[in-house]
Amino acid sequence: MPAAAPPPAGAADAYGAPLPGNFQRLGRVLNALGTLWIVALMLLINADVLGRDLLGAPVRGVTELVSLSIVGIVFLQLADTLHSGRFTRADVLLQRLMRTRPVAAALLQALFHMVGAALMAVILWAAWSPLVESVRIREYVGAIGDFTAPVWPVRLIMLIGLSVTLVTFLLLAWADLRRARMLRRGRI
Repeated sequence: MPAAAPPPAGAADAYGAPLPGNFQRLGRVLNALGTLWIVALMLLINADVLGRDLLGAPVRGVTELVSLSIVGIVFLQLADTLHSGRFTRADVLLQRLMRTRPVAAALLQALFHMVGAALMAVILWAAWSPLVESVRIREYVGAIGDFTAPVWPVRLIMLIGLSVTLVTFLLLAWADLRRARMLRRGRI
C-alpha cells in the first residue's frame, strides 16, 4: 500500500512557519553561531593534528575546548532544530491523526509543545544555580600552568539556548491551538 502524501506545508503543523515577532530569526542566528563554532573547532583540531605530526607541538587545550564546545553548540542549535521540525520524535499516531482528525492532531501537537516548554523551564531552573556557582568559584577546565578555560560562558550559552527553545515551544503551542480553533471553525 503506497504511503499517503504529506499534508501541504503549514497546513498540518507550525514547523517552519513564521513565529510571532519573527522570533524564529533568533533561533536561526543562534544556529548559525553554532555552525561557525563547529567550523572553528574543525580548524583548531586540524591545527592540533598538524602541530603534533609536523612540529611535534600540539595545540594546548584542544581536548578541553572541544568538550566544552559540544555542549554549547547543542544548546545554540536547539531552538532552530525545534522550529524546523527536526526534533526527534515518533509521530506515527500524529501523522494518522493529521489525516483523519486534524483538530485532535493540532491539540496533541499543542500538548507536546507545552510539555516541551515545561521541560525546558525545569532544565533552565536547574541550570541557573550551576552558572552562578561557576562564576562564584571561577570554575575552569584544564590544568593550571598549561591551559585553563572558564566554564561559565558555556553555562550561560546553555541558559540562552534553553530560554530561546522554551519560548519557541510556547509559540508553537500557541500556533497549534490557533490552528485547532481554525480547523474547528472550518477556516482551514
